[in-house]
Amino acid sequence: MKRLEKLIPLIKPFYTPEDPAHDWPHIGRVIGTARKLAEGEAVDLPCLLAAVYCHDIVNLPKNHPDRSNASKLAGDKARPLLSEAGFSDEEIKKIQQYVLEHSFSKGLKPSSLEAAILQDADRLDTLGAIGVLRCASVNTQMKSAFYEPFDPLAESRELDDKKYMVDHYFVKIFRLPELMNTSKGKIEALKRVDFMKTFLNTLMSEVRS
Repeated sequence: MKRLEKLIPLIKPFYTPEDPAHDWPHIGRVIGTARKLAEGEAVDLPCLLAAVYCHDIVNLPKNHPDRSNASKLAGDKARPLLSEAGFSDEEIKKIQQYVLEHSFSKGLKPSSLEAAILQDADRLDTLGAIGVLRCASVNTQMKSAFYEPFDPLAESRELDDKKYMVDHYFVKIFRLPELMNTSKGKIEALKRVDFMKTFLNTLMSEVRS
C-alpha cells in the first residue's frame, strides 16, 4: 500500500472544505465503505482504493453543462498523479475505467467488480443522514430552493431537481437501492433510504402545518 501512501498527499489538495459534499471526509467515508464491500471478494484492492481517492478530483456542479464528462476529466487529471505514486500504465488504465464508470450522470454499467464497488460505495454516501447533509449542500451551491412551497411533493407538477432539493429525492435518491450492483450495497442502501423517507415525512409535517 506504499503507492497509496504516496498518492494521498498528491490527491488531497483537490478536496477542499468549500464543497462539503465532495470534500476529504467524503473520500474517507467512501474508502471505508469500499473496503467493507470488497471484504471476501477477489478484487485489486490497491487499484480500487486509488480510484476512490481520484474519483472526484474534477467535480463539476450538478447543473454544469459538462457534468456528464466530469468522471472522464477526473481520470485524465489523475493519470500523472497515479504515475508519480508508482502505478503502472496498465494499472492506471484500469483505475481510469473505474473512475469513468462510477458516475451516475454518465449512466454506465460497471465492467468490473472494482468499478461496481466504487459505484456502490460512492452512491451510498448519497444516502442516509450524510445524504441529507450532502443533498442540502449541493442544493445551496446550485442556489435552488429546498422545496416548492405549494406542491412540495410534486403531486400536480413535473419534478425539477435543479430548482428544488426535495425533488432530487424522487428523481435520483430513492431509486438508488434498485441500482446497486452488490448485495451488501443494496441492503445498506435500503436501510439508508428508509431513514431519508422518515426525514422527508417529518419535513413535510413541519412545512405543511
